[in-house]
Amino acid sequence: MGEFRASMRTLLYDLCDDLEAHYRRSVTAFRLPLDFFRFLGDSLKPDDYSNWKVVGWIEELNDLLYFIDLREQFLVERHPRDFAADLLAECQEKFYENSYQDEIFPRGKPEPAGLGRRLSRLCARLARQVMQESLFLVPGLPCLWLVETNRGMKRSARPSWMVPCDLSANFERAELPGRVYVGLEGAYLDPPARLRKKIAAGGSVARLLIGRDSIRITVGREQIPLWSHEQQPPWHWRLIPPCPLEFGHVTLGSALLYRSDLTPSRVTQASPTLVARFQRALGVIKQAWPEGAEMVALLTSRVVPLKARGVVSFSYRNRPGLSFINTFERDEFDLIDDLIHENSHHHLNLLLRKYDMKRGDRNQEVFYSPWRRSLRPLHGILHATFTFTMGAILFERLASWAAASPARCVAASGTRGHGDSAMSARDDVLRARFRCLEEVESVGYSLRDLAHASDRLGWLSPCGAALVRILQSEIGKVRRRVVPFRQTVLRSRYGPALRRHIRTLARARALYGKALE
Repeated sequence: MGEFRASMRTLLYDLCDDLEAHYRRSVTAFRLPLDFFRFLGDSLKPDDYSNWKVVGWIEELNDLLYFIDLREQFLVERHPRDFAADLLAECQEKFYENSYQDEIFPRGKPEPAGLGRRLSRLCARLARQVMQESLFLVPGLPCLWLVETNRGMKRSARPSWMVPCDLSANFERAELPGRVYVGLEGAYLDPPARLRKKIAAGGSVARLLIGRDSIRITVGREQIPLWSHEQQPPWHWRLIPPCPLEFGHVTLGSALLYRSDLTPSRVTQASPTLVARFQRALGVIKQAWPEGAEMVALLTSRVVPLKARGVVSFSYRNRPGLSFINTFERDEFDLIDDLIHENSHHHLNLLLRKYDMKRGDRNQEVFYSPWRRSLRPLHGILHATFTFTMGAILFERLASWAAASPARCVAASGTRGHGDSAMSARDDVLRARFRCLEEVESVGYSLRDLAHASDRLGWLSPCGAALVRILQSEIGKVRRRVVPFRQTVLRSRYGPALRRHIRTLARARALYGKALE
């Protein structure tokens, strides 16, 4: 984590230096305040450089530099059709988490006509986004920067600074519309109702006027104070603090709602009942698997409730520590599972930033995924195997913890009597053992493929091969602990599902195994 923080800090300054040295015209055209970005970098604490907001901001600046470079290349490109085809392939490989591909190739085809304009629009949008997100990472810092630049009589000195501002809902950060988010923990400024309606009526478009002693927001023709030199919002703005979950530094974010077509529709306030649900789930992890809880406290910083039928929990590589957790029609057992699962993605993403696990670009979908029941590339199988190994460990620990006392229960609502709680605890033990056996089978299947990719195909680096060996060792320990309960699970109501799963894996091995030889 220390190395990661140092690397992100270095990346920020390298990006600013590269933009200033090689893309001066684009910096001017998109009005990028590189001096302020460096000033912000100096103001952030070392630990801040692993925060999901800071990392996301730096990664966005990195993406902006990448597309600025592509835009300038395209202007002098002699073979635009080949350029467009290569760019589409690269977007499909690198930017599957973003909307970049849809913005550059709206019809999904490598069309060179108008590509320069589309790249320019994307760069302009990213520039506005990067600039806006930087302004309140350290509250009041833009005002201080203006004071410092004027005091030093630098070329960038200016009496004020006007910045466009988009106050619509942000789905990637799960931020409410019409609010101004400040700091790194999820606090936000809530405007008076009259101003919120005005912002909504204006399409959430506003401007920020930053002076040396205040920040004002302009909506339409009205200009309203937003932040004062005392580092406090004016009386008519409410500062809403983040919602802590009393577990490490984990906070609860706003809820993200999806439409029936599986696209995000709006961000809304999270239900107060979710606080108790998440706290209970985190408490169970702490009791059943203390080491796992320590990893959650280290790597997860904010959870966003996700209300979406058919959408699984997810996280972004460029927002480490931010977990979107589906709470729709899912019980406490599922919630515990999802918290560990997304934390494991954060864990592996951190390792992948340090270690190159693959040799070359291995993006062919040739490996069968026991979880998606379809063919997946090496990267996807590695992620799944890592995260579901953690899941198998979790289920084995939950079963042991719940079996140790009939009063313990993973999925109880807290309103049952003692007898019902004991019955629920027995159900939890059985369900946890079933899930553990299920994951042992799935992980074992994919570890066999990963070992083949490493030893026979040479697709994994020494670091990747070492990780596979570690996962083999860990799943072996879990298998030895859960095997004594296999027959009990097979005789239970979970028996048919476990048998079907084993048969499905056997058919997949017969169907896809030879293709790997």
